[in-house]
Amino acid sequence: MKIKNWIYTAALGAAISFAGIIESTAQVAKDRYFRAIGTPHNPKVQVSWNRYHTNLALEEIMKDMVKQHPNLVRLESIGKSYQGNDIWVLTVTDFSAGKPEDKPAMWIDGNIHSNEIQGTEFTLYTAWYLTEMYGDLDFITELLRDKTFYIAPTINPDAHDYFIKEANTQNSPRSGMIVLDNDGDGLAGEDPFNDLNGDGHITMMIRKSPTGRFIKDKMDPRKLIPVAADQQGEYEMLGYEGYDMDGDGEVNEDGIGYYDPNRDWAWNWQPDYIQRGAWKYPFSVPENRAVMEFVMKHPNIAAAQSYHNYGGMILRGPGAEEDLNTYNASDIRVYDAIAKKGEEFMPGYRYLVVYKDLYSVFGGQLDWFYGGRGIFTYSNELMTSYLYFHQNAGRGNQDEQMKVDTYLTFGDAFVNWEEYDHPQYGRIEIGGFKKNFGRLHPGFLMEQDAHRNSAFTILHGYHTPKLSVSDVKEKDLGGGLREITATIYNERLIPTHSSQDLKYKIERPNYVSISGVNVIAGFVVENEDFNKLKEQKVNPEKLEVDNFPGMGAVKVRWVVSGGRNYSIDVDSVKGGKASWKK
Repeated sequence: MKIKNWIYTAALGAAISFAGIIESTAQVAKDRYFRAIGTPHNPKVQVSWNRYHTNLALEEIMKDMVKQHPNLVRLESIGKSYQGNDIWVLTVTDFSAGKPEDKPAMWIDGNIHSNEIQGTEFTLYTAWYLTEMYGDLDFITELLRDKTFYIAPTINPDAHDYFIKEANTQNSPRSGMIVLDNDGDGLAGEDPFNDLNGDGHITMMIRKSPTGRFIKDKMDPRKLIPVAADQQGEYEMLGYEGYDMDGDGEVNEDGIGYYDPNRDWAWNWQPDYIQRGAWKYPFSVPENRAVMEFVMKHPNIAAAQSYHNYGGMILRGPGAEEDLNTYNASDIRVYDAIAKKGEEFMPGYRYLVVYKDLYSVFGGQLDWFYGGRGIFTYSNELMTSYLYFHQNAGRGNQDEQMKVDTYLTFGDAFVNWEEYDHPQYGRIEIGGFKKNFGRLHPGFLMEQDAHRNSAFTILHGYHTPKLSVSDVKEKDLGGGLREITATIYNERLIPTHSSQDLKYKIERPNYVSISGVNVIAGFVVENEDFNKLKEQKVNPEKLEVDNFPGMGAVKVRWVVSGGRNYSIDVDSVKGGKASWKK
């Protein structure tokens, strides 16, 4: 008995001691960090936002999100890419607060162009931030109770990994991985870039020539500078690394592509001879077709955001001037209000209109989402040289980039010139900026810009419609009849139907229903002061309301009898649901 008591006492003491160790260790871990404002300080899903992730890493992160936040995240493949890779979409919402399809929703995607891989990271960061801050921030908690976010980190998974893993320029491949006959010789993809020096990057080739128009800068031999018109140079530019593989006298002229996935959408689409990069017909690119089919099946999407990769721009349509009348003035006011606020907290970014401030685009994603589906849509061009040097920022010019390589990346961005015996050009030199510099964020700049862009997207998502039933009034009409008037208020900027939606009747009207009473007549109140009403004679208990404007209200009225306890319910495709009970 004494032995048993001794064992029990010893075991209890060990357990207490062990518990103390655990508690002490936990306290040490807790004391190691001090929570930074606005940032998850102890996230369940650990991600480093200073690097780019392959498809495998992306899938692991997304599946970990589902595992760690089962009440907030679901993952599905919405289709297959050209090479058979899954196109993953995260549905992020508070599933305990209603079905995702019953809430106003936002679509977010990145990486439609394969070299624009930070769009993938920024898109995924948004999902990560929303889920990690749920429960810690009232704003995010309420947002996910009210809204749904459909998030596709990459809609070009084939070329996403090809850009990362294979030797490429800053711009290649811009398309997906469908191989075409670019030089018209009957063969496809037979003359791509060649990584001559095997460093994983396609940089530039130069050669000494008595007729060259460039010299190396004596102060910085990395730089090639043009000579004056009346001066003799020392070097000629030969283009990107490669050689003539098909004997046609041209170098690198038939690689992967060329088609442009952002010229493939079914709004003002034009063939390739008008719009360079268009392929066979709208949605001939399988990845885009998968996105289109998903959007068509989810009419609750009221807002959308796509991420591209360079220029520091918040873009809206139209893409072409002839489409100018598509964008109604009332909708433009909504676009302006959100984008101009974004300019304030996104340093170096400018709010621009595609056709007017950039160039004409036919068959662009931006215009299909708005023109074809009535969805308020922005496209952000991300990296801006303002993030390098806040003063006197240029536009990615050579002098600025050399300074960045010297003072911020310490030589990591530039491949120094080295001689190489080329099989066709003879003695050349190879060097220049790596594929992951210039258009892409250096790692140390990624998280801040990801957060600012996510904040802009969250602002946009926040302003999708939020409907409430308020100011319900009753009036006795005598003879057992009563008049019930209710105000349906949209608490956000975006209306339940854009002007484009109303013009083409893309989605059904909003419904406002009353139950628990006998309905004699139903009306939409056009002017309460002058008692101007629009009667709905068929099914008056379920009124059809064309639109609930942003930050505006619509009044409805019924003449009823019987039933002192009743309910009023609002059902809107893009505005969600609302109810009121007596």
